[in-house]
Amino acid sequence: MGRVSAPTSSTYRQPDRSEIRIETVLHALADPVRLDMVRQLARCEGELACGGFDVSVSKSTLTHHLRTLREAGVIGSRPMGTTRQNWLRRKDLDALFPGLLDGILAAPR
Repeated sequence: MGRVSAPTSSTYRQPDRSEIRIETVLHALADPVRLDMVRQLARCEGELACGGFDVSVSKSTLTHHLRTLREAGVIGSRPMGTTRQNWLRRKDLDALFPGLLDGILAAPR
């Protein structure tokens, strides 16, 4: 019988494209801090380390916001050394919900 290992701290739940739901995405983007984080990722057009976000929240709250965005399928995340790199899942979101992300990013603050 094979041994099943428990998830490690480097294992994070990221939904496949087929699992991303509009309700979860909209809920994740409804928070002003998370929306600002998504705008920062869109501007950088690449990856940002967890500590690279310009937010005025505690580290634990930042972790919560990143997890919410990741579990909704808005961002992707991967370990890199002692940090995690995060990116906007623009291709997935655009394929599932054409124009949604562009409209949200263009909306006035």
